[in-house]
Amino acid sequence: MTRSAAGYWIGFAVVLALLVVAPLVLPEFWRRFVTEILIWGLLAMSLDLLIGYTGMVSFGHSAFFGLGMYGAAAALLTVRPPNLWLAILYGLVGAGAVAVFVAYFSTRLRDIYFAITTLVFSQIFYVIIFTWTEVTGGENGLGFSQPAFAIPGVVSARFTPVTLHWFVLAVVTVSYLGLRRITQSPFGMVLQSIRENEPRTRAIGYHVERYKIVAVMLSGLFAGLAGVLYALQNKFAAPDFVFFLVSGEVVVFNVMGGMGTLVGPVAGAAFFFLLRELFSRFFTEYYLIPVGIIFTLMVIFVPQGLLGFLRRRLNQ
Repeated sequence: MTRSAAGYWIGFAVVLALLVVAPLVLPEFWRRFVTEILIWGLLAMSLDLLIGYTGMVSFGHSAFFGLGMYGAAAALLTVRPPNLWLAILYGLVGAGAVAVFVAYFSTRLRDIYFAITTLVFSQIFYVIIFTWTEVTGGENGLGFSQPAFAIPGVVSARFTPVTLHWFVLAVVTVSYLGLRRITQSPFGMVLQSIRENEPRTRAIGYHVERYKIVAVMLSGLFAGLAGVLYALQNKFAAPDFVFFLVSGEVVVFNVMGGMGTLVGPVAGAAFFFLLRELFSRFFTEYYLIPVGIIFTLMVIFVPQGLLGFLRRRLNQ
């Protein structure tokens, strides 16, 4: 193992240990805050697979996120007794099916046309969810009870805020390691080749559209998983989370943290939410103005994001 790899895994273990201990020492508000950052960080990582590694800017991730929430809600409201694993399965199936549908049409386009197409699909699903009141609850959303964590024959226990945090942390950690493996695999290398030079990648024999479809599908699955976790924490699914502005925020997370890094988007999500929490205490209605100013300054002076900036400083 090289020195850089050893340093990476040591840092990973330290951060993981801190996140494990965090809910035991933090007040209730900040414990929930950290759990939400992990969930939004997973959503940001899922988008990074597209925007950072494949060079495809998507504004449709709110649809995958929201359908993950509604899939979990459907399982928890229709299956008795409520089952955690079925909720996850329903959410993944819902988000994955929509991701394949969106990918089939949108990956035929490039650059801004792809981004606009994903935004349009996001809005289509938002309108369907908002207006199909009999099934989705419309603007009131769907409320449900939180399922127990159960492994048949082994354990069955209700979630507490601490155990829910640990469950979310475990899912996000496994998802991060899975995404990291994907991006470092030959498949991930082809995605990065598409990002750098799509015509040349097609010229050497790769079926670019197929790779894009799989990338969107994988990205949608992880986004749906983030939606399931968010639904489990809040015991609620609402159409607001399918609105395209959520996708815009996730793009901001990636830019702030550093695209093409996986860890950067999580750091970007944490930084964004900390800024929003700080400024909202002083500027109740206009807190997004200073947040927007800081984001603009970062785009100008730190275009590589927080993680890229730290890497550059450490290498000097």
